[in-house]
Amino acid sequence: MRYRYFICDVFTRQRFGGNQLAVLPEAQGLDAAKMQAIAREFNFSESSFVFPPEQGLTRRVRIFTPTAEVPFAGHPNIGTAFALAQDGVFGPLRERTEVTFEEAAGPVPIVIRKENDGGLFCELEAPQVLSLGPRVSPELAAAVLSLQVEDIVTSAHPPLLASVGLPFVVVQLRDRTALARAAVDHARLPDLEALGVPPDLYIYSLSKDDPAPTDFDIHGRMFAPRDGLPEDPATGSANCALAALRASLAPNAETAWHWRIAQGVDMGRPSELLARCARRLDGRIRTWIGGNSVLVSEGWIEID
Repeated sequence: MRYRYFICDVFTRQRFGGNQLAVLPEAQGLDAAKMQAIAREFNFSESSFVFPPEQGLTRRVRIFTPTAEVPFAGHPNIGTAFALAQDGVFGPLRERTEVTFEEAAGPVPIVIRKENDGGLFCELEAPQVLSLGPRVSPELAAAVLSLQVEDIVTSAHPPLLASVGLPFVVVQLRDRTALARAAVDHARLPDLEALGVPPDLYIYSLSKDDPAPTDFDIHGRMFAPRDGLPEDPATGSANCALAALRASLAPNAETAWHWRIAQGVDMGRPSELLARCARRLDGRIRTWIGGNSVLVSEGWIEID
């Protein structure tokens, strides 16, 4: 059988920037093994597969890395909403169009906004509130990242596992110089996994801490070596977890936050992600991530 696909660059306005995504808009008939094989064939950080809804929402979406299915991810949702909207699946787009994808981590609401230049800005709300897991010692975090312990910042939070649907070890570094020097030491990954945490590492620095601050608030990098991803150029789920974590550390009097985040710069695929958080009346924090996408190509893939 033949299945149509789109390839998009996500969290960017420029082709060949941002994070690549393959979207199969009509994936009926594909089982998990075939979807995994297709994801390996594209070999992007993720590929998304779209099905009719099962819970009365807009569409059901399944997301695969080259090695496994994941319950939620950021850029596949943004890119899938963009690709389907571009293809006319949601009908004529209004200034604001709302859709909700059914995913393993829960419903993922997405708002699609038409911009004055004709582009589409998509923003998702994370399917879960922040959850925190084990802490990682600064010494181990530095060793895994091939850095010095002095490069690790712990004044706001220690290195630790954070998730709003997909878990990452979140580590703050002192500045962009340390961020650029970081490289995963694969020999130390078993030490990390022995703590019961996945070796998916999101590292970041605050622009205000740099000698030459940029227009961005945060610069980040993400490594997922066990998923065959030496580095990811834009990770919506990780930046959602970071935003929720930073917001959770703020005084209760604060109720809203916004961040402009750069990722992928050090690997030559610059990305721009816009994160925001809001504190609910019950104290829980809602988290959103958004960005632009561009269509790179479309075609058909043959499946036996």
